[in-house]
This record gives sequence, C-alpha cells and structure tokens, in this order.
Amino acid sequence: MSRYLAVIPAAGTGSRVGGALPKQYLAIGEHPLLYFAIARLCAHAAIERVCVILSPNDVLFDAHDWKPFAGKLTTLYVGGDSRAATVLNALEALSGQAEADDWILVHDAARPCLSAQMLDRLIDDVGDDPTGGLLAVPVADTLKRAGENRRSIRTESRTGLWQAQTPQMFRYGLLLRALRTCDPGHATDEAAAVEALGLQPKLVQSDATNLKVTHAQDLALAELILNDAAGKK
Repeated sequence: MSRYLAVIPAAGTGSRVGGALPKQYLAIGEHPLLYFAIARLCAHAAIERVCVILSPNDVLFDAHDWKPFAGKLTTLYVGGDSRAATVLNALEALSGQAEADDWILVHDAARPCLSAQMLDRLIDDVGDDPTGGLLAVPVADTLKRAGENRRSIRTESRTGLWQAQTPQMFRYGLLLRALRTCDPGHATDEAAAVEALGLQPKLVQSDATNLKVTHAQDLALAELILNDAAGKK
C-alpha cells in the first residue's frame, strides 16, 4: 500500500520579506511560520512522516520547540541553491526509505494557513491519479502585461489560468525522475518539473486563504486567517 510522506523545503532566505531572519522563522504569535506548516501536515492521520529540508548552515531550527511533532518529524540538512535542488536532495536522501509508488506532498514552509479541509480535498481528489496534482485557485483578477517603466501594454486573458499553491502531490518515483531531468531555473515548483515530462498534473481547487507569505504585509494577513480559524474550533 502506498504511503504518504510530506516534504517541506525550508532552506531559503526569504529576502523579499525583509529583515534579518529567513521568512520561515518569522513569528506569528509564539511560533515561527514553519511551525504551522509542520503542525498541519503532522496532524493528518494519513501522513506517515514529515521531512523538513534545511540549509546545511541552518542554526535557527533547533532554537524552537518541535517536541509536539516528535513522532512524525524528520529534519534533513540537505537544502540546495534552489527549490528544485532542495526537493531533489530530499528525495535522494529518502532513497531506500520511500517506494516508487509512495505519495510525496511538497508544501511551502511559508504557507501557514493550509486547512485540514484543503489537505483532505487534495488527497481525496488526486486519489489514484496517474500523474498527481496540486492545490490551486482560478485567477480572478484582470492581468496586465507590463512594458518599460511599468506601463501596461496590454490586458492578458485569464481564461484557463490558475495560481499554483501547495501542497503539490506526486508519486516518489515520478517526482524524482522529473526533478533529475528538469532545468532547475525553470522548474519553480514540482508541477513544472512534472509538466516538463509531458504530463498534466490535476488542479484541485483551493482558496485564497492558503496564502504564501512573500511580503511583510502577508504576515499580518496570515495571522488574521489563523486566528479566525482557531476561533471557529
């Protein structure tokens, strides 16, 4: 029977957020962003193991209390120069531990608001899909193509466009093959690497609350979403 394993690439510097800390360690309340990604994945009964992929030079992870996740959490200090390299290094490190048909769920360290319902929907909808899939939302805003000096030169059609989120869920063997053969500079997510093989990942509809903290103002919005979710329990 296929197992479910989660991988959280957390080796980046998060320079767009600003400040001295990598964004995965920026705080919401008493915990860093990374805590919430780990907590959601560890809480899912189907997920057997959660692997956090850190830079070999990371000295911040051990400053936090991860004991609540001791039964599932594993750290791998094999982060690379890009997201694709980091995830590939993680999969290589899992060689001999993961089977080709095991599902790998790759989730952003700075995407703290993933709900249990979204995670259930991804796992259920992808099911036994031969390719795999990812959470995503249809693009709703009007899109502008910028020219020089940030002048709008035309309006782009948003028909058929979706904004990718995470987790992205693929079989271990397929994802390993995709990342080994892709161009890391063009594979900005796992789905892009799989698409480069000529395959078509399934889009599973999510919503805007599953945001990624990219800019400083996103941190406050993420905190509001998490507080609202906690208040509804």
